[in-house]
Amino acid sequence: MHKFRQFLITLRSSLWFVPGLMIFVSIVMAFGLIEIDSRIKREWLAAYPRIFGLGADGSRGMLTAIAGSMLTVAALAFSLTLSIIAQASGQYTPRILRNFMRDRVNQFILGYFVSVFAYCLIILRTIRGADEIKFVPSFGVIVGLILAIGGIIVLIYFIHHIATSLQVTEIVKDIEEETLKVIEQIFPEQMGEGADEAVKERAEDVEELVHWYGVDSLLSGYIQYVDTDGLLDFACENDLYLRMEHGIGQFVAEGTTLVSSSKSVDEDTTSTVNAFYNIYRYRTIEQDVGYGIRQIVDIALKALSPGINDTTTAIICIDYLAVIIGKIADRKLPTDTRIKDGEIRVFVKSPTFRKYMETAFDQIRINGKANLAIFKRLLKALSIIAERTTSDGRKKIVEEQINLIKEFADETLQTEYERKQLDKLVSKELSKIKYKRV
Repeated sequence: MHKFRQFLITLRSSLWFVPGLMIFVSIVMAFGLIEIDSRIKREWLAAYPRIFGLGADGSRGMLTAIAGSMLTVAALAFSLTLSIIAQASGQYTPRILRNFMRDRVNQFILGYFVSVFAYCLIILRTIRGADEIKFVPSFGVIVGLILAIGGIIVLIYFIHHIATSLQVTEIVKDIEEETLKVIEQIFPEQMGEGADEAVKERAEDVEELVHWYGVDSLLSGYIQYVDTDGLLDFACENDLYLRMEHGIGQFVAEGTTLVSSSKSVDEDTTSTVNAFYNIYRYRTIEQDVGYGIRQIVDIALKALSPGINDTTTAIICIDYLAVIIGKIADRKLPTDTRIKDGEIRVFVKSPTFRKYMETAFDQIRINGKANLAIFKRLLKALSIIAERTTSDGRKKIVEEQINLIKEFADETLQTEYERKQLDKLVSKELSKIKYKRV
């Protein structure tokens, strides 16, 4: 099932699937209208000469013009799309390239023009003049004219969409919305039952006492998806413990340990365990919240690079990172230990709140050195996150990040005036964070 899921993810990010499907639909529609025209009495059509009165030559000329113009516009649309993809990848980050390819609007627009071209070709081949068995598919010709007029509207919208999609706010907002959807779907997703504190302590003892055997990866690439339920069932059926050595979004090399097992493994076990994983050449966001965060961070880092030095873009990224991490802050994340029927079976490589915080803010803090505006916005983002959680542990992590900002700012800010401003803001934000200190 998860292999089929990977196939659907690949289709979604392709530029050919939706246009190909639309071409198929247009061809079927053309044959359907031709069949309808062949069954309609000509006398009924003759009653509306202004609509259906176009002869064979006129119909050929109009459809030929439509087909030629649609193919030209389709070539232009493909060129613009590829140019935009290249420009966005260079200006922001290569990680967003697949976002443009997955854009349903781009896929539909490209599909529209080529499907109208295919439709006109099918209708054209059935038109017969006076020296032959006369047949003009009037309904098909009128629909072709309507599609051509629709193409004008689609072209205008395409230009608007391209201009809008290049704005950094739109790019970051789209990533944020997609990441929030993933958070809604996978948190608090658990494999079997979550382990309580007592089970966690017992799990630590089990993990230390067990002699682990490595199950090698059969592929090299990024882990896109893990069938955790399948791993759990496999562990129960074979009465063994399994420990994931790599989590979602991490890279694994062929021949290195993918999972550790409490029993020695053979080729069948290796193949079975590998079948629970989707490993491919790139990361996807479908089960990987960290990848959504990574994309926004990369845009911020590009903006803060000396060659660009675009503080405003970096601030926009920080604002949306605050929304994403704030959403995670009030969610129950999966625990590292899973049980089934009261028995520990699987040790999972689960994402942690600390890891998400480090991914979101560490590199931006370092690359924003001596930039007071970036430090202020980071403090504001951390304040938002602290308000979203009731966990003392997570508030402590937020406090650690604030102290890191202060420490780094003291080292990099050039003037006493800037340092005093930041110290005042740090004191204010720290006073807001209240938790039980042990």
